[in-house]
Amino acid sequence: MNSKEALVKYILRIADNNFILGQRLCEWCGHGPVLEEDIALGNIALDKLGLASALYKYAGEVEGKGHDEDHFPFMRHEREFTNQLMVELPNGDYAVTMVRQLFNDAFDHYFLQALSKSSDKTLAALAAKSMKEVTYQLRHCSEWVIRFGDGTDESHKRAQDAVNNLWRYTGEYFEMDEVDATLMKDMIAVDLNSI
Repeated sequence: MNSKEALVKYILRIADNNFILGQRLCEWCGHGPVLEEDIALGNIALDKLGLASALYKYAGEVEGKGHDEDHFPFMRHEREFTNQLMVELPNGDYAVTMVRQLFNDAFDHYFLQALSKSSDKTLAALAAKSMKEVTYQLRHCSEWVIRFGDGTDESHKRAQDAVNNLWRYTGEYFEMDEVDATLMKDMIAVDLNSI
């Protein structure tokens, strides 16, 4: 695999995670526990979709086959997506959504921080721009998980069940392969062992 092919695959992995999670969060529109939360989750979903769109556009530029930011999310078959399984799991109840969000945002916080130092200037700039958003998102879902844990027996149980059920999917965030190895040589990709 050459560096160009590896870079396209790497960009698509990051984009796919954000795109699928953004879509999942959009499912809560009009169904959140309170109006403010509908608005907050909608904004978080838009942040995820915005980053995905920018990454898809960049993947098309790197690939050089005339694909734009709409091609990758809408013209591929579902088996061609490379997102982690956790982001495509059903939302479940609100505790499940917030715990999933906490795991994802905690990872993204450190991942994007490291990616902002990438030798690839476009990836570094997109990661740096996203840090403010992911920092807010991490704080937001952390507060919800604490609220569930410190709330009623029922809310505590739901949050704990969500942690117990979702934890097994977190290992996938740290898996590396030939794509990562190829790009780490040029200091483009993040060494996931470091985070």
